[in-house]
Amino acid sequence: MDKTRNRCYHFAGTAFRKIIPFKEKDLTLSAKTPDWVKDAIFYQIFPDRFAASARVEKPSNLEPWDAPPTPFGFKGGDLLGVVEHLDYLHDLGINAIYFNPIFQSTANHRYHTHDYFQVDPILGGNAAFQTLLDAAHARGIRVVIDGVFNHASRGFYQFNHTLENGKASPYVDWFTFHGFPVHAYQDPINYEAWWGLPALPKFNHANPQVREFLFRVAEHWVRAGIDGWRLDVPGEIDDDEFWREFRRRVKAINPNAYIVGEIWQRADRWLAGDQFDAVMNYQFTRACLAFFIDRASANRELLQEHSYGPVKSIDATEFARTLEEMLNWYTPEIAYAQMNLLDSHDTARFVTIARGDTTALRLALLMLFTYPGAPTIYYGDEIALEGRRDPDARRAMIWNPGRVNREMLDYAKRLTALRNKYAALRRGAFINLYANGKVYAFARQHKGETLVVAINAERDPIVLDLRADHVLANGARLVEEWTRAEIVVQDGYARGIQLAPREGKVWRMADRG
Repeated sequence: MDKTRNRCYHFAGTAFRKIIPFKEKDLTLSAKTPDWVKDAIFYQIFPDRFAASARVEKPSNLEPWDAPPTPFGFKGGDLLGVVEHLDYLHDLGINAIYFNPIFQSTANHRYHTHDYFQVDPILGGNAAFQTLLDAAHARGIRVVIDGVFNHASRGFYQFNHTLENGKASPYVDWFTFHGFPVHAYQDPINYEAWWGLPALPKFNHANPQVREFLFRVAEHWVRAGIDGWRLDVPGEIDDDEFWREFRRRVKAINPNAYIVGEIWQRADRWLAGDQFDAVMNYQFTRACLAFFIDRASANRELLQEHSYGPVKSIDATEFARTLEEMLNWYTPEIAYAQMNLLDSHDTARFVTIARGDTTALRLALLMLFTYPGAPTIYYGDEIALEGRRDPDARRAMIWNPGRVNREMLDYAKRLTALRNKYAALRRGAFINLYANGKVYAFARQHKGETLVVAINAERDPIVLDLRADHVLANGARLVEEWTRAEIVVQDGYARGIQLAPREGKVWRMADRG
């Protein structure tokens, strides 16, 4: 950047490759993912905290909706509450929902499953879920649910049976016990549990009956109409054949069912086409945290102890290379099906890590919606809902119009409309164009459709002369998506691109004529 002239030029020293989309490049592996995922915009819902319906009878001891969340408290959100807000989601531009666990459980997060065939009564039970499925599908919204197959709960029938009957229980080999009687409510416990947590006894996946039970659970809900499974901590089941058979069972019922795993790192092992379709792309999260949030303003404490690894501030060159590398980890069919996200129920909120800097969130959302893979909004991000680590990241959704950040909501709607409008953003090639300092630009191309995205993460305005001769011909007209301002490519450059501090813009190549 030449600050004396307030103008940036193409950084010729940075070499980038064109990332070819799945239908424009021979695949080395026979990976096949559901085609609809490439067009999906996901919305993640934590059921207890999104919306509550008066039609679902509730117990009386519930936390006030707007009170800070606690580890054990329930707020009474339910599935009919989601049904009553499907028009909100449809208007937002959402066409897929990922639900945190919905099965019967005594935990507000419901990762402690009691009964895999019963939806929690506080959520409205099986009838409410069927109503939700029907209503969502009628609006063209797909439904993916959380599958917790590594561990169950102390209330799970087979574990509780052993807790009551000790080594005489017929289910003693469903889990791994190290003595009797079972110590489920005193230290130390004497059975295998996830991270040693007493409430989460780990299944014995070597037991054929356990495997068959879990496969039947997967099959049951796919037959019931779900559109996919998000798999909780699947790496803890260190058995590739388990997941291969899981895939075979699920895909035999619905070949278009989406299987996405919670893997926080690079995931080649599970993404060879025989296990998962995708993973939650926390490495994308990590890159956005590192680039869009100023090092000086980042809440460093909230970046500690996350499974995606340490986060350090990076410049545009490293950001561009990181995004390119991530796309090259997997075959394009897999890369374009990744579940991209900025935060989740397991992390602090992006805007809170940025200490309330909504410009960081806006820039990251722009990147989320213009990068290959399925963008995922964690409920409330569209209104800049705050939240530190669990349980604070699981605050109740804000529905009071006077408290909604309308500016952020309108911006989120613009981004979903943008992605839904242009196939290039969903299915096109990804081409890095420029990276210097905190300024980054790239293009997306698909079947004659070209879009250019430029992002200024600096605190100063810039004017960018963008070299684009390898994606745009001389005379091509670029029309800015929201202002309709035009730039004509001359001598291989789109000159005079003006970006305010912390601003991103999108241009489309206009039709000739």
